[in-house]
Amino acid sequence: MPKIDKARVLVIATDGFEQSELEVPVDELKKRGAEVWIASPDGNDIRGWKNGDWGQTVSVNASIGNVREAAFDALVLPGGQINPDVLRTKPEAVQLVRDFHDAGKAIAAICHGPWLLIEADVVKVRDETSYESIATDMKNAGANWKDAEVVVDQAIITSRSPADLGAFVGKIVEEIEEGPHKRDAA
Repeated sequence: MPKIDKARVLVIATDGFEQSELEVPVDELKKRGAEVWIASPDGNDIRGWKNGDWGQTVSVNASIGNVREAAFDALVLPGGQINPDVLRTKPEAVQLVRDFHDAGKAIAAICHGPWLLIEADVVKVRDETSYESIATDMKNAGANWKDAEVVVDQAIITSRSPADLGAFVGKIVEEIEEGPHKRDAA
């Protein structure tokens, strides 16, 4: 079981991620000593979305196709509408979510980020939350959707919005420190 100051965390995102939903977890996990990598579909830097317009550019460490679950302790999926909608069409991103799931490692998805969980078919019969506008998507995929700031079920951590980032990051740290979990079949 890794301590947070020894953990390696992967964030996958593309242009249009909600600025705070990537930056706050990255900054807070780094402050606690974790090594955090960001991967994008093509390995190029990505630009966020903030207050209804393009935000800041974030440096990327690798392409999604060149990272492997085995090198990391947890996966973070920021939201925004554009980012997860694009990522769920990328087979390598969906497979990476499945790989983390199958390894029992923490997966944290916020806002619209759970769209990737749906695409990877890992939400069935689990308690989950998300941005309210995709609650029906979550329910239709088999999740037991809850309106709560953070929900954890078998190391899958979900939150609704930037307002929930404090609780979201706290649960990421807890799940990493608890280590990989045996998964029930989804």
